[in-house]
Amino acid sequence: MAAPQFVPVDPMERPRAYRGPDYVPAPWTADRPAAVVGRQPSGPRLGSPGPDQGYALLLAERMRDRVIVAGGESVDDVLAGCLGIALRRASLFGRAPVVHDFTVALTIWGYLDPNPPADLVAMRREKFDGLRHLAHHYAEARALVDGIPEQTLRRPHVEVAGEYPQRWTHLVGAGA
Repeated sequence: MAAPQFVPVDPMERPRAYRGPDYVPAPWTADRPAAVVGRQPSGPRLGSPGPDQGYALLLAERMRDRVIVAGGESVDDVLAGCLGIALRRASLFGRAPVVHDFTVALTIWGYLDPNPPADLVAMRREKFDGLRHLAHHYAEARALVDGIPEQTLRRPHVEVAGEYPQRWTHLVGAGA
C-alpha cells in the first residue's frame, strides 16, 4: 500500500510487496447434519425464509398504535399473525421486510379500518385467537399465513388498500 508523501521513507529499506499466507485452509463445504445444500426447501409449515427477518419485530412494534381491534381481540395476537404474513410477502420479493408488508397484512384483515365488515371481524377473531402464544399455535399461524393468496401479497400496498373492503374475501383467500 502506498504511503502519503509526508511519511518519511528510508531510501535503504527494501520495498515491501504482498506475501500470501503460509497455510491456506480447505474451502468451506456444507457437511454439517443440518446444513441446507442447494435450494431452501419449501412446502407446508416450512415458512418463508428471507434476509433480515428480525427487523420485522421492530416494524411490528411500530405498527402497534395503528392497529384497531374489536372487542375480544388482542393486539398481540394480531401482530403475531400479521408478522408471518408480512415476512412471507417480503420473502416473495427476496428482500428484508418493510412497513408496507405490515400495511398489506393489517389492511386485508381490516385492522386499520375503524368499521370493518362484521363477517370479517368474526372470521379474523377465530383465526387470530391465541397466536401470541406461537409455541402452542404454530400450525394455526402457518395455516393463516399460507392461506393468503400469493397474488394478494405480490400486489402493491396501494392496490390492496383500494380493493379493501369490497373484495376482502378475495384478499384473504376466503372467497371465489
